[in-house]
Amino acid sequence: MRAFAALVITALSAATLSLASPVDGQVVISGHEVAEEPRWKYSSCDSEEEGEPIVKIHSIEVSPDPPAPGKDLTVKVNAEASDTIEEGAYAEVTVKLGIIKLLNKEFDLCEEARNANASVQCPVAPGPYKVQQTVALPNEIPRAKYTVRVDAYSVNDDPLFCLDLEADFRWRFPHLPHRG
Repeated sequence: MRAFAALVITALSAATLSLASPVDGQVVISGHEVAEEPRWKYSSCDSEEEGEPIVKIHSIEVSPDPPAPGKDLTVKVNAEASDTIEEGAYAEVTVKLGIIKLLNKEFDLCEEARNANASVQCPVAPGPYKVQQTVALPNEIPRAKYTVRVDAYSVNDDPLFCLDLEADFRWRFPHLPHRG
């Protein structure tokens, strides 16, 4: 029944869009006037109410920038741990497409680090870290804009860090020169 409802909503949306004239209200914008949003970004969502997080993330870089489906993605993180991170540390990850929740899952951080053969393994001693990890992005990533929330906690439920991420895999069309 849900699949049928989703199909009906999609069909109605497409029908409504097809009724709109593609030239009504269009404005010509030259390429130098267009400011594009970044294709990916992150921000800290650490809460003062929960106290100072154990991990302070100084920077995150991705390559290629922007990330692309079907390509390897290399992520470089520059961070500092103020306390030891022990077995049992976990992250609650929520992935959304608009307001639709695609994933809401808890991950064991130490187990994930072992499985990925990461350069930093548990227990993680206090201090500065520069971590680089490469993952293969599947070709089948739907062309959409995703938001990701990562709330990470120690084995004692102390806040490790909180991140809000956005990744935009939508098609981008080249800007055409203004012919005025």
